[in-house]
Amino acid sequence: MARIVIFDGLCNLCSNSVRFIIRHDRQGVLKFAAAQLATGRALLIQYGMNPQQLETFVLVKAGRVYVRSNAALQIAAERDGPWPALRVLCVIPRPLRDSLYSLVARNRYRWFGKQDRCMIPTDDIKW
Repeated sequence: MARIVIFDGLCNLCSNSVRFIIRHDRQGVLKFAAAQLATGRALLIQYGMNPQQLETFVLVKAGRVYVRSNAALQIAAERDGPWPALRVLCVIPRPLRDSLYSLVARNRYRWFGKQDRCMIPTDDIKW
Protein backbone atom coordinates (compact mmCIF):
# COMPACT_ATOMS: atom_id res chain seq x y z
CA MET A 1 0.00 0.00 0.00
CA ALA A 2 1.48 3.32 -1.09
CA ARG A 3 2.12 5.97 1.51
CA ILE A 4 2.91 9.29 -0.10
CA VAL A 5 4.18 12.43 1.58
CA ILE A 6 3.53 15.65 -0.35
CA PHE A 7 5.73 18.48 0.86
CA ASP A 8 6.86 22.01 0.03
CA GLY A 9 10.09 21.38 -1.86
CA LEU A 10 11.26 24.98 -1.50
CA CYS A 11 10.93 25.19 2.27
CA ASN A 12 14.11 24.41 4.23
CA LEU A 13 12.13 23.10 7.21
CA CYS A 14 10.03 20.84 4.99
CA SER A 15 12.99 19.53 2.98
CA ASN A 16 14.98 18.84 6.15
CA SER A 17 11.94 17.11 7.66
CA VAL A 18 11.73 14.87 4.59
CA ARG A 19 15.41 13.99 4.92
CA PHE A 20 14.83 13.16 8.59
CA ILE A 21 11.82 10.98 7.73
CA ILE A 22 13.83 9.14 5.06
CA ARG A 23 16.61 8.35 7.55
CA HIS A 24 14.02 6.82 9.90
CA ASP A 25 12.10 4.92 7.22
CA ARG A 26 14.32 1.86 7.08
CA GLN A 27 11.52 -0.22 5.57
CA GLY A 28 11.28 2.30 2.72
CA VAL A 29 7.48 2.40 2.79
CA LEU A 30 7.13 6.14 2.21
CA LYS A 31 7.31 7.83 -1.17
CA PHE A 32 7.64 11.59 -1.61
CA ALA A 33 6.33 14.21 -4.01
CA ALA A 34 7.20 17.90 -3.92
CA ALA A 35 4.10 20.09 -4.20
CA GLN A 36 5.84 22.23 -6.83
CA LEU A 37 6.33 19.32 -9.23
CA ALA A 38 3.69 17.86 -11.56
CA THR A 39 3.07 14.67 -9.54
CA GLY A 40 2.71 16.55 -6.27
CA ARG A 41 0.37 19.15 -7.79
CA ALA A 42 -1.74 16.42 -9.41
CA LEU A 43 -2.08 14.53 -6.12
CA LEU A 44 -3.09 17.68 -4.24
CA ILE A 45 -5.73 18.50 -6.83
CA GLN A 46 -6.95 14.89 -6.79
CA TYR A 47 -7.53 15.17 -3.05
CA GLY A 48 -9.23 18.58 -3.25
CA MET A 49 -6.36 20.80 -2.13
CA ASN A 50 -4.99 23.94 -3.73
CA PRO A 51 -1.32 23.44 -4.64
CA GLN A 52 -0.81 27.23 -4.65
CA GLN A 53 -1.86 27.57 -1.00
CA LEU A 54 -0.25 24.56 0.64
CA GLU A 55 0.76 25.31 4.23
CA THR A 56 1.09 21.74 5.41
CA PHE A 57 2.67 18.56 4.34
CA VAL A 58 0.24 15.87 3.37
CA LEU A 59 0.25 12.13 3.98
CA VAL A 60 -1.84 9.95 1.66
CA LYS A 61 -2.26 6.51 3.16
CA ALA A 62 -4.71 3.87 1.94
CA GLY A 63 -6.69 6.54 0.08
CA ARG A 64 -7.05 8.65 3.20
CA VAL A 65 -5.52 12.11 3.50
CA TYR A 66 -3.85 13.40 6.66
CA VAL A 67 -2.78 17.03 7.04
CA ARG A 68 -1.08 19.26 9.60
CA SER A 69 -0.44 17.65 12.99
CA ASN A 70 -2.34 14.48 12.07
CA ALA A 71 0.03 13.90 9.14
CA ALA A 72 3.08 14.47 11.35
CA LEU A 73 1.81 12.13 14.06
CA GLN A 74 0.85 9.42 11.54
CA ILE A 75 4.31 9.55 10.02
CA ALA A 76 6.01 9.48 13.44
CA ALA A 77 3.88 6.52 14.54
CA GLU A 78 5.33 4.30 11.83
CA ARG A 79 9.00 5.26 12.08
CA ASP A 80 11.86 3.39 13.65
CA GLY A 81 13.19 4.34 17.07
CA PRO A 82 11.44 6.43 19.72
CA TRP A 83 9.24 8.41 17.31
CA PRO A 84 6.03 6.35 17.75
CA ALA A 85 5.93 7.62 21.35
CA LEU A 86 4.87 10.99 19.93
CA ARG A 87 1.39 9.50 19.46
CA VAL A 88 0.79 10.54 23.05
CA LEU A 89 0.36 14.06 21.63
CA CYS A 90 -2.97 12.90 20.20
CA VAL A 91 -4.48 13.59 23.63
CA ILE A 92 -4.05 17.30 22.87
CA PRO A 93 -7.16 18.44 21.00
CA ARG A 94 -6.51 18.64 17.27
CA PRO A 95 -7.53 22.33 16.95
CA LEU A 96 -4.84 23.23 19.48
CA ARG A 97 -2.20 21.04 17.80
CA ASP A 98 -3.13 22.40 14.39
CA SER A 99 -3.03 26.03 15.50
CA LEU A 100 0.58 25.57 16.63
CA TYR A 101 1.36 23.69 13.41
CA SER A 102 -0.21 26.50 11.36
CA LEU A 103 1.80 29.14 13.21
CA VAL A 104 5.02 27.41 12.19
CA ALA A 105 3.75 26.77 8.65
CA ARG A 106 2.86 30.45 8.10
CA ASN A 107 6.32 31.55 9.23
CA ARG A 108 8.40 28.68 7.81
CA TYR A 109 10.15 30.71 5.09
CA ARG A 110 10.97 33.58 7.45
CA TRP A 111 12.19 31.34 10.29
CA PHE A 112 13.89 28.55 8.32
CA GLY A 113 14.54 30.01 4.87
CA LYS A 114 13.60 29.08 1.36
CA GLN A 115 15.59 27.33 -1.35
CA ASP A 116 16.01 28.70 -4.87
CA ARG A 117 15.22 25.33 -6.38
CA CYS A 118 12.77 22.63 -5.43
CA MET A 119 14.07 19.56 -3.60
CA ILE A 120 13.51 16.73 -6.05
CA PRO A 121 13.20 13.29 -4.47
CA THR A 122 15.50 10.63 -5.90
CA ASP A 123 14.04 7.84 -8.02
CA ASP A 124 13.99 5.36 -5.14
CA ILE A 125 11.77 7.55 -2.94
CA LYS A 126 9.70 9.60 -5.37
CA TRP A 127 6.12 8.89 -6.23
